[in-house]
Amino acid sequence: MSMITERPVSNPAGESPVCSAEDSPARSRDVRAVVAAYVSLTKPRIVELLLVTTVPAMMLAHGGLPSLWLVAVVLVGGSLAAGAASVLNCYIDRDIDQVMRRTKRRPLPAHTVTPRNALIFGLVLAVVSVVLMAAFTNLLAAGLTLAAIVYYDLVYTLWLKRTTTANTFWGGACGAAPVLIGWAAVTGSLSPVAWGLFAVVFFWQMPHFYPLAMKYKDDYARAGIPMLPVVASVRRVNAEIVFFAWLTVLSSLAVWALGLSPVYGVPTLVVGAIFIVEAHKLAGRARRGEAVKPMRLFHWSTTYLTIVFAAAALDALL
Repeated sequence: MSMITERPVSNPAGESPVCSAEDSPARSRDVRAVVAAYVSLTKPRIVELLLVTTVPAMMLAHGGLPSLWLVAVVLVGGSLAAGAASVLNCYIDRDIDQVMRRTKRRPLPAHTVTPRNALIFGLVLAVVSVVLMAAFTNLLAAGLTLAAIVYYDLVYTLWLKRTTTANTFWGGACGAAPVLIGWAAVTGSLSPVAWGLFAVVFFWQMPHFYPLAMKYKDDYARAGIPMLPVVASVRRVNAEIVFFAWLTVLSSLAVWALGLSPVYGVPTLVVGAIFIVEAHKLAGRARRGEAVKPMRLFHWSTTYLTIVFAAAALDALL
């Protein structure tokens, strides 16, 4: 991180240099820019997924609302862990980020933050998150937190993302990990319902991310990343989207069968039907040679997951 220094003003009387009043707004802008760059490294929008899935999982595990202290610890620890994983991801991917239009304005390729500072920042966040979880929840939750960070950065980012078209599938375990972490923080164990919710988020990531990869496939191709839409036909990609959309919805209904009430089941069934219809529409447009519009499914998939987990939280309260 560059040092912010004061600019001396000449003083003919020979007095000590003083700071110009103009420096204060400039320093404030510099500080805000540096803070914004470090926050950007943590990819705050990914943290939103954690909030959407973790709290409802904790509520189901508790059978109601857990202590607000525990919820706060898990959310802070989980947010720090997700932020750490994202920062380290940016550090590892700095070579490909600079050649992709979508990512070239990130702090590392833009040289707003140095790689060394990013690495230190990411490691500090990771240590703090795991220590926080170990100190105030339990060892299972802390171990899962550490495993998610290591898997995402060393297994997915460093290896799978660059070597296999199945990178999104195998990387899905990281995105679904907050469900297990939240459940373990409450109970110290993992139940079939926890694994069912994990499956929902795991399978959901393919129909969620593949449309985004379809939109930016030229970027991924330029960077040499073998995302499925880069190396496979549109027909193959859409077939996988439909397949995993069905698996997502079936997993959500399996959770209902494990003991949840219609408060969860009915909304899940309705939005699941819409989700599957949208996936089939995307495949149909591609089959007919029409404009594919993949971002429509991308945005709807976020709405789908939000409603499913909101229904799970409501079920736990009622």
